[in-house]
Amino acid sequence: MSLLVVGLSHRSAPVSVLERASLNADAQNKLLQDTVAAEPAAEAAVLATCNRIELYADVDKFHAGVAELSTLLAQHSGVGLEELTPHLYVHYEDRAVHHLFSVACGLDSMVVGEGQILGQIKDSLARAQELHTAGRLLNDLFQQALRVGKRAHSETGIDRAGQSLVTFGLEQLARGADVRAWAGGKKALVIGAGSMSSLAAATLARAGVAEVVIANRTFDRAERLARTLTEGDDTGVRARAVPMESVAVELTRADIAVSCTGATGLVLTAEAVAAAVAGRTGQPVAEIADDRRTAAPGQAAPASVTAGGDEGCPLDLSAVQPGFSVMGEAAVAGLDAAALEQHAAWVAGGAVDRREAARRGPEADAELIGALAATAASAGRVPELRRPEPVAEAPRPQPVLFLLDLAMPRDVDAAVHRLAGVRLVDIESLAEASADAPMAADVDQVRRIVSDEVAAFGAAQRAAHITPTVVALRTMAADVVASEIARLEGRLPGLDDKHRAEITQTVKRVVDKLLHAPTVRAKQLAAEPGGAGYADALRTLFDLDPETVASVSRAEDSTDKNRGPA
Repeated sequence: MSLLVVGLSHRSAPVSVLERASLNADAQNKLLQDTVAAEPAAEAAVLATCNRIELYADVDKFHAGVAELSTLLAQHSGVGLEELTPHLYVHYEDRAVHHLFSVACGLDSMVVGEGQILGQIKDSLARAQELHTAGRLLNDLFQQALRVGKRAHSETGIDRAGQSLVTFGLEQLARGADVRAWAGGKKALVIGAGSMSSLAAATLARAGVAEVVIANRTFDRAERLARTLTEGDDTGVRARAVPMESVAVELTRADIAVSCTGATGLVLTAEAVAAAVAGRTGQPVAEIADDRRTAAPGQAAPASVTAGGDEGCPLDLSAVQPGFSVMGEAAVAGLDAAALEQHAAWVAGGAVDRREAARRGPEADAELIGALAATAASAGRVPELRRPEPVAEAPRPQPVLFLLDLAMPRDVDAAVHRLAGVRLVDIESLAEASADAPMAADVDQVRRIVSDEVAAFGAAQRAAHITPTVVALRTMAADVVASEIARLEGRLPGLDDKHRAEITQTVKRVVDKLLHAPTVRAKQLAAEPGGAGYADALRTLFDLDPETVASVSRAEDSTDKNRGPA
């Protein structure tokens, strides 16, 4: 097994880079095809979500594989390789398996424990199978990752560690309030009709909104989603579909808007949002400070800073070791001459270049020290930079429109954060909010599950590596039996069918018993770390034709590449 993954995620790259590196469906298809066409890779699968882009491949050379996969990611994402490289991570063999299993369990998600990633992994496998880029290794890997993820959710309380990205986003919009109480009776607009948008619409319906309006470029898909909400749920929510051209009008009526489309440009500009809010309030919308780090209602507003009275002072005595007096020469003992000169010039109201100070001699230094000491004596202290005093900001107006942007690249202009009367939560906001989210105790249990499953998967793969050799060995033995039986029939032409069958069965039993113990033991030993050499030993001891072994492997890979989705 030579599994390699190269990727970037919300843990390794800022949202701005992830946004530019995002891949649409066509780009993912082309990336897969180009990867398997490259020399180091035999199989490929791509996992692309709103906060990660990862390329998995079975490679025959590590360094060449890393270089090729990194280059392909850069080419297809449109982000230059030099800019992309600092944000890439690489996992190989067992570490790559551990990484995907952790991702499947939600341990690497922005919201720990969210289960939506399982559907995205399943989609990634289906795409690779459809394009015939997944062989035995990646089929086994992704299908096992799905099983591990389901096991983690069924055997532990990992679901309690976090929610889906939609639920977490709504909680951030509600600023910690109960989502059902906050959303109850509100009107919601969902832009997009894909899997994330469908989840958002269903979540809003369960939260008790009065109406859900679905807008999508393909109107039929919007209608289907609206019909599903109306007919297939016991929430009693009203749902209707509108064309994308109606978004501007519907935005003036909505209290909550969730956008998650595959658009490459902005769906909602700051001007469009401002116009919608102005249409509701009848007042022009002002720009105010970005509210992503402001306090929730009822909490103290964050402090901003203002300069103290000694603006421009180059010396901050708070950094000097304690115990000195502010009077006389003791106040400046141990400070370098350049800093003293800068401070003296500031006291005198002038400005001195530090480089010029460095050219002065000891006499000038002595004069400066004396001048500063005199200043301290007359003023009673050495003038110093005062610490900033906090000044409370004016409270931000209560929002009349709540926006949740779950798209990557973003659907909603980031400038909306500065609009009064609007609260926007986007992927960047969620990343900041989730950084301090508490981790449930069940996470440790899931990590143990992942470790056990990685060990089991590695053993199974190592054992599978020897299987074609064992099959070739048994095929050779069967050929030997058939040849000897044919030779026996030539020497004993009068042998009846009953005796011929009994002799044939006896010879087969003898061969099977002789091969059973060594082949079973070889599989057991091959499953252990470092057991790859046992396949070579069997091929050497029994003089097996390498092409026969290779043909068995190709037959298995051909079957796996055409296997349907899990």
